[in-house]
Amino acid sequence: MALLLGIDIGTTSTVAILLDPERGVRAVAQRPAGLHSPRPGFAEADPEQWWGNLCALVPELLARAGARAEEVAAVGVAGMVPTVVLVDAEGRVLRPSIQQNDARAVAEIAAFRERFDQEQILARTGSAITQQSLGPKLAWLCRHEPEVMARTRGLMGSYDFIVHRLTGARSAERNWALESGLFDFREECWIAELLEAAGIEEAWLGSVRWPHEVVGEVTPKAAAATGLRPGTPVVAGSADHVASAFSAGVVEAGDLLVKLGGAGDILYATETPLVDARLFLDYHLAPGRWLPNGCMAASGSLIQWFRAEFGCGADYAALDQEAEATPAGAGGLVLLPYVLGEKTPLNDPEARGVFFGLTLAHGRGHLFRAVLEGIAYGFRHHLEVFREHGLAVRRVRVTNGGARSRLWKQVTADVLGLALEPVREHPGSCLGAAYVAGMGTGLFASWSGIEALLQFDPVVEPDPRTAPIYDELYAVYRSLYEHTAPLMHRLARAFGGAEP
Repeated sequence: MALLLGIDIGTTSTVAILLDPERGVRAVAQRPAGLHSPRPGFAEADPEQWWGNLCALVPELLARAGARAEEVAAVGVAGMVPTVVLVDAEGRVLRPSIQQNDARAVAEIAAFRERFDQEQILARTGSAITQQSLGPKLAWLCRHEPEVMARTRGLMGSYDFIVHRLTGARSAERNWALESGLFDFREECWIAELLEAAGIEEAWLGSVRWPHEVVGEVTPKAAAATGLRPGTPVVAGSADHVASAFSAGVVEAGDLLVKLGGAGDILYATETPLVDARLFLDYHLAPGRWLPNGCMAASGSLIQWFRAEFGCGADYAALDQEAEATPAGAGGLVLLPYVLGEKTPLNDPEARGVFFGLTLAHGRGHLFRAVLEGIAYGFRHHLEVFREHGLAVRRVRVTNGGARSRLWKQVTADVLGLALEPVREHPGSCLGAAYVAGMGTGLFASWSGIEALLQFDPVVEPDPRTAPIYDELYAVYRSLYEHTAPLMHRLARAFGGAEP
């Protein structure tokens, strides 16, 4: 029997899956992972914790599945992107990773925008110079941690780091390269002037590989640490949101995924690249297709914050019940969900969260409903960008933890005006990573075969009675940021801004 091991290096947990290509998922296990914010705007994690989690998860998975290491035919790894992991000449981690939602490099972003032709950078890299770009973050490190940069001999992403630990090979999966903002996707090369501005050397970067390419085999040292068989093939892997979209069945042009996770991802499958400063651009796992997409810095994490600070011990079901008893529109209360700054489509690391329209008539149910609606307005903003380019939606899949909330799904369907197809018990990115490993080793014959591994809950239809309400409040939502952005920036710089 041949099994596929899929691993997801996530923000709050490391998840692993054993997939039988014929019978489906055999076992799933996870271990918590930490996200640290030592200063306002900082988002860091410990790569050694990711590796330690993997070493613990493999034996656990094999035991749960009643399988042997010899049965694992290939390994695929997905992870957060574009995370920065710096290692020395021996592969030792030099500092905590800098995560994709880190917003420390405000001054460096401004310097990059001033130094380079932004339209040209957008055309070459597929992304604008933003909080997501690695160049400004690396320039920040050169400025503030020169001793770390002096020892650096390797720069990689979260899943590239795990692949390196497993195989010893240095690779840069293609979507990490693309999302770094340092790679020319038209010429298929790193951009020398951006590397120079970032203070890094091309020799630190691994060779750019397609997700399903086998980049190496599990070394004896890694086998001893993880329990895997030495010589097990390992593919380059995938960006987590790309693997997640694929494993939700977003395969054909017009397929859309809404991820109700810690961050808010929305991904659309196309047959040609879509370059827009308000979006990110990724390669689809299936060659010849693309995934223009957006990511809101906070969605599920905002809900977690609300429950922790205002829930008074209430669980999510109780909060949902209170919010469901509140009519659509939350009594005229509008939330801007920019509590971690905002990535797409605003690209504003100094944006801040806002409750607008608050009165003494509002209770906790109104506030919680406004949180759900505000996140949905952010998805709608992205949908408008897609539609500006003439992209029609064929079907919408919805996944992640929020997909277990009937109310959150209904609010999202109502605000978007689209029917949602919830993927039942979706394993997420680890399933996509395992499938990629199967494609790379010939255990799967077609990218379209992913649909056979999926199950769905009943479709959530939008309630047409809410459309006029949400049209009105969405217009307020869009106008509110435009009018308050200067004040947000003033507050960010005066009280706890990202710049030290």
